[in-house]
Amino acid sequence: MKNYKKSLAVLLGLIGTTHQANALETKAKYAVLMDYNTGTVFYEKEADVSMAPASMSKLMTAYIIFEKIKEGQISLDDKFTVSTNAWKKGGFKTGSSTMGLEPKQKVKVRDLLRGIIVQSGNDACIVAAENIAGSEEEFAEIANQKAQELGLTHSHFANATGWPNPGQMMSAKDLAKLAYAIIKNYGEYYSIYSEAEFTYNGIRQENRNPLLLTMPGIADGMKTGHTKASGYGLVGSAKKNGRRIIMVVNGLQTIRERSDESRKLILAGFRDYDNYQVVKAGKQIAAASVWMGNRNLVSLITKKDILLTLEKGEQKKISVELKYKSPIKAPIVAGQEVGTLIVYNDGKEVTQTKLYAGESIKNLGFFGRVKAWIKYVVMSIFKK
Repeated sequence: MKNYKKSLAVLLGLIGTTHQANALETKAKYAVLMDYNTGTVFYEKEADVSMAPASMSKLMTAYIIFEKIKEGQISLDDKFTVSTNAWKKGGFKTGSSTMGLEPKQKVKVRDLLRGIIVQSGNDACIVAAENIAGSEEEFAEIANQKAQELGLTHSHFANATGWPNPGQMMSAKDLAKLAYAIIKNYGEYYSIYSEAEFTYNGIRQENRNPLLLTMPGIADGMKTGHTKASGYGLVGSAKKNGRRIIMVVNGLQTIRERSDESRKLILAGFRDYDNYQVVKAGKQIAAASVWMGNRNLVSLITKKDILLTLEKGEQKKISVELKYKSPIKAPIVAGQEVGTLIVYNDGKEVTQTKLYAGESIKNLGFFGRVKAWIKYVVMSIFKK
């Protein structure tokens, strides 16, 4: 088995690159920074602890609506009826976030989505839940099933609003995963999260996400939350130079803290971390010797990119190892699996993927095979 090692710094031409990163800290009780491009959580604080998510759990309510639209079960122009229950539990009289709906009113799904996302309307969530599932309780069961499908292992839903309930729990990491899934699976609706305001029934309400004001042109989502039990929280998303960061904080004491800590973490994520491409799909990584082929070498490639999110300067600790039998016997078919590529960070395995032949290699003709055998025998004798 042939082993071939090379550092990522050499592959990328980064020898001598240095960067002094500041240690990330936050006042938030719970926090996550995730790189959208790689799916890597590169900073976390109590990230797997189930917590009261408040209105941030409305991300799940929106996700289910998006899914129903995509599946053709409902449309943006369908009209849902406002029940007395939704009005009582989520209307203006409750003093909570509301869209300001009235009993028996007919509301288009496209407006309900903005009521949920921009205005954080509890009434809008209940209306959607009742019209999709029959009741908020049955809607919660759909949410729990969806959480399992998405791998949200520290989440449980009891309602569609995030209203305080012992059964309504999510972790910061689960919120980040859910935000990732919304952007990835339902990107056509994602722009709603960046809308600054929404007016309905003559009532104009602003988006509560502070990042839309403090990081214009960079931040474009997603959802705030606050209850006495949860403190102040935010699921934020921002994009800069083609790289997107998803951030979650919760358990902060004030609106100002939520704004300041969120902005600080996202800026640190862009400043102190970056994505490094270890290998590019289809690009030759190395060339392996060929036995009994009409060519002496075959290129080795992967069929997928390997991209790592690393603290700047840490790329020098990355190395790759190629494992394959050498020489590789002809005939070889392009795309044939021939070995394994393993990526290490400071000597510890990070990930691995299969190696494939980059092109086809034919067998040598009869006289070529005879010549190769003679050469092999002679070399074997001299090696002794």
